[in-house]
Amino acid sequence: MKHVLLGIDESEDRAIKLAETVAGLFDDESLRAHLLHDFVDNPEGASVTQVGAVRRAEEILEEAGVEVELHEGSGHPADSIIDTAEELDVDAICVAGRKRSPTGKLLFGSVSQEVILGTERPVLVCSVGENGER
Repeated sequence: MKHVLLGIDESEDRAIKLAETVAGLFDDESLRAHLLHDFVDNPEGASVTQVGAVRRAEEILEEAGVEVELHEGSGHPADSIIDTAEELDVDAICVAGRKRSPTGKLLFGSVSQEVILGTERPVLVCSVGENGER
């Protein structure tokens, strides 16, 4: 069985793209998808099950016959993704990129880039069109 970690933020468009890509690339019966949402700031103690983007990705994957496990982290998203991938010993990591100008990347960083550079595991980067087009 293959294990893939999907790093999911608040964007439903990016979550849908991740789920559809993973469901389309892997044999559904031999795949377990680990959905991770990182709470950078969570003073109210929300749970990963309360994140709409996570629920939507879970629905898509389960409809495709993929086993799904939910995980949550806290702190810097790239670190959470890399640490969780190590803990779960996943076969690959899947993240969604977003369009940013070079200046925006410099000022705000890129979680996708940090994950790619911070792990030896294969990383699949999905992109969503400018208007949320998949």
